Amino acid sequence: MSAQAVTLLAGGVAAGLVAGAATCTATQGGLLMGLADGRHGRDRALVGWFLAGRLVSYTLAGALLGLLGSAVSLPPQARAALLVAAGLTVAGFAVRLLRRGHGACAAPEPAAPSRYRAPLLGAATVLLPCGVTLSVEMLAISSGSPLAGAAAMAGFVAGTAPAFALLGYVLRRVSRTRLARLAGVVALAAGLWTAGSGVSLGGWAATAATPAATPAPAPVAAPVAAPVAAAEPGAVPSVTVWATREGYRPAMVEARAGEPVDVVFKLLDRGCTGTVVIGGRDVSVPATVRLPPQPPGLLRYVCGMGMYAGFINFS
Repeated sequence: MSAQAVTLLAGGVAAGLVAGAATCTATQGGLLMGLADGRHGRDRALVGWFLAGRLVSYTLAGALLGLLGSAVSLPPQARAALLVAAGLTVAGFAVRLLRRGHGACAAPEPAAPSRYRAPLLGAATVLLPCGVTLSVEMLAISSGSPLAGAAAMAGFVAGTAPAFALLGYVLRRVSRTRLARLAGVVALAAGLWTAGSGVSLGGWAATAATPAATPAPAPVAAPVAAPVAAAEPGAVPSVTVWATREGYRPAMVEARAGEPVDVVFKLLDRGCTGTVVIGGRDVSVPATVRLPPQPPGLLRYVCGMGMYAGFINFS
């Protein structure tokens, strides 16, 4: 194993343990609801198969990203559609659990689950990247090596495995108690939240109350090595936005309509906001995005998972 692969493996494990556990279990953990179903949830091995499917799919995705780069990454609109589909699937699992909990006395013994169900559900989590996953995927892309890319993604899965194993244990215990209905309510809320994030990421909830400026062409992003200085005569003006765990600060910035502007994204905390979708393109923060002249109105941008949004008011 090369030194680069070892380094990325360790970095992936650290990212999974420190930052990925909470965000990924919140975004992807709902798929475990498909295993907490009657006697399905009593089989400890199913959670192991779920984690194995997740490891395989992430490792293969990392190898592809390292080999082919951004050509195999999903565009924001495709991720948005997958988030909506996954959210509705999780909500379906939750409704099923609630209905079984309501009529638990009369519920028939469910049929034995397919042997492929658990690993396929685990493998499907690669289609629902949480905010930290996007950062690890970009590391895999920048590595330029299938081995290093696979190591980064496999390390990330290893780092998040304890949180998923704990969640699986809780779901197995809860599925046999009266708390199943409470778990169903929580899962239903998580599913609807995931679907809502997809709608936000796709920009499909825009209304006339928040008129958007003409979408910018694909912005050219460049890493920010130092703060951008105040605009000099003839220079392109700039605005600064900080990416934090709680969203973008300030949530709205002002810019002059009819002239180009540099939007300087600076990173304060790692999380979903570390990737910003603006002009229909993913940009890894920190970065400077130059926007062409815009008409008066609001230009909306979101984090890579559609959870947090910010606005540029052109006037």
